Amino acid sequence: MATKEPKETEIGKIAHYYTNIGVAVIELSKALKVGETIRVKGHTTDFQQKISSMQVEHKNINEAKAKQSVGLKVLEPVRQNDLVFKVA
Repeated sequence: MATKEPKETEIGKIAHYYTNIGVAVIELSKALKVGETIRVKGHTTDFQQKISSMQVEHKNINEAKAKQSVGLKVLEPVRQNDLVFKVA
């Protein structure tokens, strides 16, 4: 039996990346919670990571709603307009 690919839902895109601190700003189109796994995919980018923390306006939050911009530490460099997916 073939293993099923995990389901991915597009939840936003990278608005900005701070190289010096390894933080990405994501403009969300759907909600996102700490503990969920995301996949960032773009021209030169393709990796998954679990969300350990995220911030809005320099305050830690556990959950972000659609249309919010959140900052989070990413494992690898990302580029503006890379797509962000939630992995189910």
